Amino acid sequence: MIDLYYWMTPNGHKVRIFLEETGLDYRVHPINIGKGEQFAPDFLSIAPNNRIPAIVDHSPSDHGEGISLFESGAILLYLAEKTGQFIPSNFRDKQLMLQWLFWQMGGLGPMAGQNHHFSLYAPEKIPYAINRYVTETTRLYSVLNKQLADKEFIAGEYSIADMACYPWIAPYAQQGQNLDDFPHLKRWFNAVAARPAVQRAYALAAELSATLAAG
Repeated sequence: MIDLYYWMTPNGHKVRIFLEETGLDYRVHPINIGKGEQFAPDFLSIAPNNRIPAIVDHSPSDHGEGISLFESGAILLYLAEKTGQFIPSNFRDKQLMLQWLFWQMGGLGPMAGQNHHFSLYAPEKIPYAINRYVTETTRLYSVLNKQLADKEFIAGEYSIADMACYPWIAPYAQQGQNLDDFPHLKRWFNAVAARPAVQRAYALAAELSATLAAG
């Protein structure tokens, strides 16, 4: 059993997609970041950086006591290695996949996140900041579009690199992007969106959101 500490954000969606793809047994613990639940002492003991997602795996591969992990990229890599799924077995293919996983963690996620903040949530609309992060998001989309020009998925076969990137592309309209400008990325995006596990992950997120909103 895996405990998933989760909220309906791109980083949260990544891990839920993996769990739905593999069918691992898991239970969700909502961490309402709008209410500051990420600062609760019990959660901080699992995720000291007060960010979701985090997991506790009660059946780790070393057969020891449960292990907790934070940081979505580290969680995806841990789960992929645990299950042997969605991670290339070939040495060179694995290095390619890891590059793009870390590209998302160090580039696409932080830059798109700043895009979201200044474009949508900042109390003051600062044109310089909005332009900076929308422009950088466009550049990153272009980088990914080029990578996908001759590949079905980011690292060749569907992997945790795709699971990491997809949720950050999903809000493309809010990021000031038009997928028609990135034809290879658009083809990939539609292919990932059509996967049953991805559809389940987002449907479950919508269901949880509705349940919590209803009280």
